[in-house]
Amino acid sequence: MNVLTIRSAQKSFAELGVLKDISLTVDEGEVVSVIGPSGSGKSTLLRCATFLETLDAGEILYMGKQAAWNGPDGKSVYAKDLRPFRASFGLVFQQFNLFPHRSVLQNVTDAPMRVQKRPRAEAEEAARQLLEKLGLADKAGAYPCQLSGGQQQRVSIARALAMNPHILFFDEPTSALDPELTGEVLRVIRNLAEDKMTMVIVTHEMEFARAVSDRVIFMDGGVIVEQGDPDKVLVNPEQERTRQFLSSYQS
Repeated sequence: MNVLTIRSAQKSFAELGVLKDISLTVDEGEVVSVIGPSGSGKSTLLRCATFLETLDAGEILYMGKQAAWNGPDGKSVYAKDLRPFRASFGLVFQQFNLFPHRSVLQNVTDAPMRVQKRPRAEAEEAARQLLEKLGLADKAGAYPCQLSGGQQQRVSIARALAMNPHILFFDEPTSALDPELTGEVLRVIRNLAEDKMTMVIVTHEMEFARAVSDRVIFMDGGVIVEQGDPDKVLVNPEQERTRQFLSSYQS
């Protein structure tokens, strides 16, 4: 089943075309990594998929239902109520975005209680299970300032998972971390992949993308230059632009 479908997505800022006719689908249980140079449109694609930005033209579907489509003038029209679609996904940011004056447990239970109207006891029990799974069981009462960057990012992953999304988006989840903390976050994502969590990961960690992904997409200049099996794209790419980009990662 297609969890996410994007068709002919276009997005410009001022006169700069950032997304140029992007189309992709993500199937249930699939892990897709998106790579490419800065300014290629990777993060904008995620922001449009999660309604943080609106498309100029194109379609977005979650679980086969249209959240955005082209109107008579060819420009994107959005559903009046996006709440059911927002419930389909979770988003993990580069900078954690935790509430600084709330404990770890409160950060994880806030949205399930406020948005999904789940009883406190139920939300807290689910949160504690997630924290245990992510190696944070002893941090439930701690505050973000008392945690390492890696721990904060794991809390943000728990917060996203607490909403029981169909798909998780990661926007360079390790870019704000020291190298020694990167591994603990990547291990969590790898475990989620083994659990068949549907994920789209914008990343610059090439070896990780190769190990964890079912498919790798290489973007440049607002278009998908190449996509396919991780070994094919990352080891034996067909496109010269892909080869040029990957050569900068080789020692």
